[in-house]
Amino acid sequence: MSNKVVITGMNMITSLGLDLRSGWENMVAGKNGVKRITLFDPVGLQTQVAAQVPDTFEEYAAGHVKKRMAEQTTRVTKMGYVCAKDAVQQAAIDFESFNRSRCAVILGVVSTANSSAEKGTTPKNTILKSMSNAMSAWISLEYKLRGPNFTVTSACASSAYALGIAYDRIISGAADLVITGGADSIINREEIEGFNELYALSVNPDPEKACCPFSRDRDGFVVGEGAGIMILESEASALRRKAKIFAELAGYAMTSEAYNIMAPMKDGQGISETLEAALQHAGVSPVEVDYINAHGTSTTLNDKYETMAIKKVFGERAYKIPVSSTKSMIGHTVGAAGVIEAVVTVMSLVNDIVTPTIHLDIPDPELDLDFVPGRSRKHVIRCALSNSFAFGGHNATLVFKKYV
Repeated sequence: MSNKVVITGMNMITSLGLDLRSGWENMVAGKNGVKRITLFDPVGLQTQVAAQVPDTFEEYAAGHVKKRMAEQTTRVTKMGYVCAKDAVQQAAIDFESFNRSRCAVILGVVSTANSSAEKGTTPKNTILKSMSNAMSAWISLEYKLRGPNFTVTSACASSAYALGIAYDRIISGAADLVITGGADSIINREEIEGFNELYALSVNPDPEKACCPFSRDRDGFVVGEGAGIMILESEASALRRKAKIFAELAGYAMTSEAYNIMAPMKDGQGISETLEAALQHAGVSPVEVDYINAHGTSTTLNDKYETMAIKKVFGERAYKIPVSSTKSMIGHTVGAAGVIEAVVTVMSLVNDIVTPTIHLDIPDPELDLDFVPGRSRKHVIRCALSNSFAFGGHNATLVFKKYV
């Protein structure tokens, strides 16, 4: 039997829903999760909008998190923990039947203590709350998993990197199962001001127009918050316990552009090299790719260079491949973006539905691929890519295939 890495569970928390079902249904419907910031008063800031998770999150989390843990964790750690619990339940995992030393927790986390939801609260348990490994540690404790548990920090590619490392643990035979993904929540005055200083955020005050990837009028990304979890498992383990298999993670690439702390390499060279490396690692030909979930940030250079890179790698076929941006609906969830978009990619693969790029009302004439504007689309998908690119030159592409 081949040693495939398969997905047996997944979940996401976004501004469009607190679980996989509601989030997916709202994305298929092309709903907008961006609104005026309410986690703090944004008066005086250039940026007024963000993609916050629903106001019912704290109440929802209270049903999953015991009182003592709640006092020792931040909003973002709770997001990752709650998301993981629902993913494990969906995967119908009984850890009593596993060798817990061969089960790992690997998450992508930029910070565990940056949400404005924590501002003004009593500063207790500061050390426990601010540990960057808090999220993976709490999940490992919940299930008494004795394999490695740690976090990966590579800016907006963090959780995509985590999935790649989790893949390696399984494909090498070092693990049977890995809970992987990540969470992020950086909607606060300091972060918004910081990104505004870098001219990275949209300053459009209209929630219906601020995040418009591939549009002529794009002026920066919109910050989002959320969490995503995937249960990666060896095919042998999944078949042994007769688990439902959603798809196969066939391969990936992680590269460093070593070019500029903020800007991508000119003409998308670094992005195209990442795409090519991922296809090669997965043993997939460009003609087999039927969908690309773009990084699609709504920034001037990312959208331009990602488009150029896709054309370079896929040639004329690039015009036949639907390419869409999940961020158009839920904003940029930073460290969680890679896994949330991977979850959406797998759902697209399973359901043969491509989610749309909303707000693409005035296309940029330079960006002429099929960006699925406005509405989702039925489309047979055999193989799909999910892209993540980050400040620091951290690039990642994940390759998913239908499980056969």
